[in-house]
Amino acid sequence: MRAGTNLPAVGGYNQAVVMDAVRRSADGVSRVEVATSTGLSAQTVTNVVRRLIDDGLIVEDGTRATGVGKPRTILRLQPRGRLALGVHLDPSVITVVLLDLAGSVVAHRTIPTPLSATAPKTLQRIVRAASTLLTTAGIEPSRIIGLGIAAPGPVDVDTGVVLDPPLLPGWRNVPVRDELAERLGLPVLLEKDVTAAAVAELWMDTDGQRNNMLFFYYGTGVGAGIVVHGEVVRGSSNNAGDIGNMVVGGQPGDPGHRRWRLGDAVLPRFLVADAIERGILDGDARSMTTAEVRAAFTRLADARTSDERAASLLRAVAEDTAVSLVTLVNALDVDHVVFGGPFFAPLRDYLLATVPPLVNGSPIMVMPHPITFTESAIGEDVTAIGAACLVLDHALTPKPAGLLIRR
Repeated sequence: MRAGTNLPAVGGYNQAVVMDAVRRSADGVSRVEVATSTGLSAQTVTNVVRRLIDDGLIVEDGTRATGVGKPRTILRLQPRGRLALGVHLDPSVITVVLLDLAGSVVAHRTIPTPLSATAPKTLQRIVRAASTLLTTAGIEPSRIIGLGIAAPGPVDVDTGVVLDPPLLPGWRNVPVRDELAERLGLPVLLEKDVTAAAVAELWMDTDGQRNNMLFFYYGTGVGAGIVVHGEVVRGSSNNAGDIGNMVVGGQPGDPGHRRWRLGDAVLPRFLVADAIERGILDGDARSMTTAEVRAAFTRLADARTSDERAASLLRAVAEDTAVSLVTLVNALDVDHVVFGGPFFAPLRDYLLATVPPLVNGSPIMVMPHPITFTESAIGEDVTAIGAACLVLDHALTPKPAGLLIRR
């Protein structure tokens, strides 16, 4: 819990501190408890709570007896007091979600990503999808804090520009943030997709299990979201997590030792092409749409139990994934790996059963602690939800940098 300050010039920070204290209390919290946990004075808490109630962000909800004396009034979050939009721009599908203050999905919509369409036309489709979502959910636009959009890297977060994602042709130097802000009339944040996914897991984590975590993103591309000591690691240019070029393969000294890139080894489109070449699947991977690749990838995963060729192909995926994770875990000293992304579901059971023993039993694992593995509790929409969580986090979470005096 971050401590507050009683300096008169930082009411905004104190408001965020109190909101954070109320939001994180599942059973509600009293003013006295807020003051104790934040270090704010009772008068400051009373003044801030009054403003938050007037703004419709929290509510008084009954009382709680704590012994001798008057029962304490309980404060709870008003989830629908404000909402945020989140968008995941993936080469296979565009996902739009509407999130309330409690992190619950109020509405959800997916549309195919038209690779043949120009970036401006695709942005207009996002605008229409977001507007339709609000109308269908009956939400007044004035209650929307803002919109977060998660896109494949590299991105320039400071200027809100998608630079040149390799799997999104025609998206070089696209000013996504400003275009969407102008068309929707909302504040917009841009973030790299794997970072947004890590933000979602951290935002929804109530027991601290993900304070040192690697989010292994398995989608049209492969990437890693990183959390260390409860903070998302973004890197110097906010583009951390590009692991597709990691070198994996057999270990040095193994007979027939060969090395290759992780992206070439595990990307669904490449695996489908390999399966077609080996006679496991039919079709032409070069002409397949992303949706067709996804359907073929699911068939490949299903064939694992009945076709040894498919089993061999996917066994290599598990081994290469494990090699990459050992390298990342050794470098970052995380203790938890979360799998997720649009293409993870077909291999969910297999990877969760196969990868953990390969990682924890690796001869080159140097960590003195075991690594735990789970699937994202949020599901396939984790990145879009993370984009919306970024908006909530930016608006509601106390940030000490806000205390700095600006000239």
